[in-house]
Amino acid sequence: MRILLVEDHPPLAEAVKDALCRAGFSVDHANSAGQVTALGKQAPYALVLLDLGLPDNDGLAVLPALWNDGRTPVIILTARDQLEDRLAGLDGGADDYIVKPVEMPELLARCRAVLRRPGERSDALLSFGPISMDTVSRSVTIDDTPVILGRRELGVLEQLLRSGGRVSPRRVLEDAIYAIDDEVTPNALEAAVSRLRRALASAGSRACIVTVRGVGWMLVKEAHE
Repeated sequence: MRILLVEDHPPLAEAVKDALCRAGFSVDHANSAGQVTALGKQAPYALVLLDLGLPDNDGLAVLPALWNDGRTPVIILTARDQLEDRLAGLDGGADDYIVKPVEMPELLARCRAVLRRPGERSDALLSFGPISMDTVSRSVTIDDTPVILGRRELGVLEQLLRSGGRVSPRRVLEDAIYAIDDEVTPNALEAAVSRLRRALASAGSRACIVTVRGVGWMLVKEAHE
């Protein structure tokens, strides 16, 4: 699940990005309204964390660029603490409004709360055979037994589950698990798929990942199911 962080203060941006990545999300970072407009056209985001005091425009002015592929949830994260600012943000379409400074556990909880709300995006709970995933808490179970996965493996599994037994092409998987500024080696995706495949097998999953050579990967159920 990819999140867009819009923040022009480098130390805060780094702290928020680190907390989100440790929670299992992939994060793209923009520090200006111009970057938001460009990134909003490149990839769909599950959530946007938006600062208002951007160097080239007010944060509220970029909201339309974030909604070109549907209604993307937005949490405003700003130092503006006046009532009129909060009203303008919420009336302008934001799903939540957080005043800086904020503790990271609270920020993560607010993100999870917004992501759980019903909307146009896919359900938060995904399943295929014995595999179940809560895409908000980033937790996975196989036959109700918890399975611990790394961030990249979680991203691969989420996309495979969303594909519902159909093939997920390489490009789709790469977009799901890598941020734009990530350095990706040629076989990085294959390595992530391999780690996920081993984890599922070790947990006794009766569903497995198969490679469709030259196309991508997909989840299948064993023939006896």
